[in-house]
Amino acid sequence: MRKSGARPAAVQAGGKLSVFERYLTLWVFLCIIAGIVLGRVFPGIAVALDAMSIYQVSIPIAICLFFMMYPIMVKIDFSQAAQAVRAPKPVILTLIVNWLIKPFTMVAFAQFFLGWLFRPWITGTEIIRGTEVALADSYIAGTILLGIAPCTAMVLMWGYLSYSNQGHTLVMVAVNSLTMLFLYAPLGRWLLAANNLVVPWQTIVLSVLIYVGLPLLAGIYSRHWILKHKGRAWFERQFLHYLTPIAITAMLITLVLLFAFKGELIVNNPLHILLIAVPLFVQTNFIFIMGYVAGQKMQLAYEDAAPAALIGASNHFEVAIATAVTLFGLNSGAALATVVGVLIEVPVMLMLVEFCKRTAFWFPREPEKATLPDPRCIPSGWNQ
Repeated sequence: MRKSGARPAAVQAGGKLSVFERYLTLWVFLCIIAGIVLGRVFPGIAVALDAMSIYQVSIPIAICLFFMMYPIMVKIDFSQAAQAVRAPKPVILTLIVNWLIKPFTMVAFAQFFLGWLFRPWITGTEIIRGTEVALADSYIAGTILLGIAPCTAMVLMWGYLSYSNQGHTLVMVAVNSLTMLFLYAPLGRWLLAANNLVVPWQTIVLSVLIYVGLPLLAGIYSRHWILKHKGRAWFERQFLHYLTPIAITAMLITLVLLFAFKGELIVNNPLHILLIAVPLFVQTNFIFIMGYVAGQKMQLAYEDAAPAALIGASNHFEVAIATAVTLFGLNSGAALATVVGVLIEVPVMLMLVEFCKRTAFWFPREPEKATLPDPRCIPSGWNQ
């Protein structure tokens, strides 16, 4: 409940970020550059690391993602997840946006920009499985693979940074992960209009287990053990104090590895990178605005509306990249389009996170639901 006399326009979610978190976008771009340089200067290292995979799931990236996810998972009070099941409106909103709206708007934006407006600048063809395919169509295929892969890992980072209800976010991630197992293949086959499209089920299953399942189980067990044997005070003041920077550091290392593996594609196609980025940028912001406004119209609390909008806007780019590489090849236009998704997603999502925090006063507030990076970072002007 708002304190009397508080000025709504001054209310933001969370408190002040550290210098490291405040300039995270800068660190992201530095890591992208470092990854590209690493891939070009030491190509043998990048090739060797990229070869360490199981069903196209990169083991080095999986390890980094575990350390990115675990610090977030261990902070979650899973009693909030039980409460989220009893208040399903944010989950329903996320499902509608991710599966009934987002795939089709992605096709529309991709066809408009890459298939028509930018077509004169995207010349050439490539051979995919013995068939000549226009490069523009290959790029469209990659954007579609991004559009039908809702985020299941990185969105917990966005929810964490936006001071959202991580219990609800976890439920939405779990539901999207299960839904993806059943809808990814048929929806992809239909939208790509390819009768022989084979989606690598092993990749999707392993991605869900590695990116979500392992850190989730580790977080549940270690949180229970620490609270039982060390107490909540030690957990919050000691354990979390040293654990908090690990999540963001792991995310930055993940970016270095991704662009070390795929940086050659970016260097060789600078103009095409910009052209592909346009529909992806438009799509990300369009879906976010749609989900955010819908959350407001549904009178959701900020702590529930923010993750509902963010999870719709972001993509599970790890699965999209792996699927594009499996279906079309490492150096295909489709694979390049999914890599561009990584290139723009992190800075754009950080921008949207900041937008969420600055517009939190648009919504009813339930700050006691938020899982905060620092127990002292309670939203100013609000009671718990």
